[in-house]
Amino acid sequence: MATLLSARGRRAPYTDPGEVRLALPPSLPATLGRDAVGVPARHGLRLMSRLPGNGCVFADTDWWWWIVPAGSDADLRWPLPSCYAVDAQVPGRRPRLIHRPDTTSPYTPPIPLYLMICQLTGVAPAWSVYGVESSL
Repeated sequence: MATLLSARGRRAPYTDPGEVRLALPPSLPATLGRDAVGVPARHGLRLMSRLPGNGCVFADTDWWWWIVPAGSDADLRWPLPSCYAVDAQVPGRRPRLIHRPDTTSPYTPPIPLYLMICQLTGVAPAWSVYGVESSL
């Protein structure tokens, strides 16, 4: 998946003919924008069963994708093998909606998702906090 860095530091989507934008059900508006976080399919069911709340989840034979609010990558580095997809533009392998939330929000909370992916991959969670200093 290709993305370009915009002037403000936000990655702007690069429309690749081999990519599709995950389509949300009309009854679940993405009022906060939408990005997606994907993991290889072998981890999908394990993650979905352990998360405290799942928004819309899409899957194909190779990847599972969770819808998160736009900008959920701010100051975070999602660990490999996960993949962060700006504007929910994912490889066009015909992903289909496999989980629809019981709420009116299409989103999976990004912090629990991030922490679960870190646990799954054995990577220590880390994020940047600008302007905060510690002193002893």
